[in-house]
Amino acid sequence: MTRKPAEADVVIVGGGIMGTASALFLARRGRSVILLERGMIGRQASGTNFGAVRRQGRPFSQMPLANRSRELWWQLPELISDDCEFVRRGHLRIALDQTAADKLVTYATEARHVGLDAEILSGNALRSRFPWLSQKVVAGSFSPLDGHANPRLTGPAFGRAAARAGARIVENATVVHAGRTGPDFEVETAEGHRVRAPVLLLTAGAWSAAFAGLFADPAPLEVRGPQLSVTEPLPYFIGPNTSAAATNPDESVYFRQVERGNLIIGGPRHGPASIRTGLANVLPENLLLQLAQARSVVPVLARARIIRSWSGVEGYTPDAQPVIGASPRVAGLYYAFGFSGAGFQLGPAVGEVMAALIDGGASPISLEAFAPGRFPEGLSAEGAALRSIRAKGG
Repeated sequence: MTRKPAEADVVIVGGGIMGTASALFLARRGRSVILLERGMIGRQASGTNFGAVRRQGRPFSQMPLANRSRELWWQLPELISDDCEFVRRGHLRIALDQTAADKLVTYATEARHVGLDAEILSGNALRSRFPWLSQKVVAGSFSPLDGHANPRLTGPAFGRAAARAGARIVENATVVHAGRTGPDFEVETAEGHRVRAPVLLLTAGAWSAAFAGLFADPAPLEVRGPQLSVTEPLPYFIGPNTSAAATNPDESVYFRQVERGNLIIGGPRHGPASIRTGLANVLPENLLLQLAQARSVVPVLARARIIRSWSGVEGYTPDAQPVIGASPRVAGLYYAFGFSGAGFQLGPAVGEVMAALIDGGASPISLEAFAPGRFPEGLSAEGAALRSIRAKGG
């Protein structure tokens, strides 16, 4: 006998921070929600990223979302009964050459118009404030209201909060079919789950493009793996989440120190990743470059030892902007994916606006820059990059 589908107001596919935050805010609005996650909650990009809770460096179109998310990050203990090791020690953005410094100053100055208050510091003033920086640093900008958190804790914490609010969270549920059955969507998993709902929200990260393709929505994603490592515990000396920019991308690096003393280091290159296996590789040459760049910015790391490294599976769009909003082709279908390595900080606000959009029909924050359907048929991430190079005469 065929099992009758479970019914809900909304079915969400994907249990990272976008999916769990959306489930939480939808449940708080009184909507019945079933969330299906192919593995464990927060296992993929939401749990394997660097953990930056920063607004500097974002496209200005993302700043309203980032600003609202900043407010929600400050409210985490009240919102989800967990602080996720979020520390408000600011975000320090530094430049390693004059060209990068000029861009940094221009960005920080213009960003004031979109709600980002960043203090611009010269090299000497920067080293006076942050004496652990090397002479290689030319300039910097400091945003005191940001910080960093533990991504391994965050997705699961949002998932538990969503469950307490009434959402049904189903782990180890691999979706094998999603389609329309009359006015509703019906989703089936390899494990035998069947769910029916008038609304389907896809928050499946790098796997989302395949789902969007089932409904003829072009959503090109390039899959990449961040390269991350952690040092042995050191005396605590770095407060802010720090990112270094340079004209030569191989000199860029970012790092933060947790209160236990370990430094988490990322950049400057990506490695291979696969949605087929769900795995991503850490390349030894990337880690050696990463450590060398970190030591050039923070000389005291000269003797620091790496004790662990990891990667994850991330999805990047051709324009480095996420896909957020309603499908232009299928009523009741919504997306929130393609955050291109910069979605962690945005997660709480994305969940809030998706709940408002689904439940009330409108988002309190403009999502125009992230519109699904903005990519033409046949566009790939690699093709878009090539077209951009040709347009610039490269």
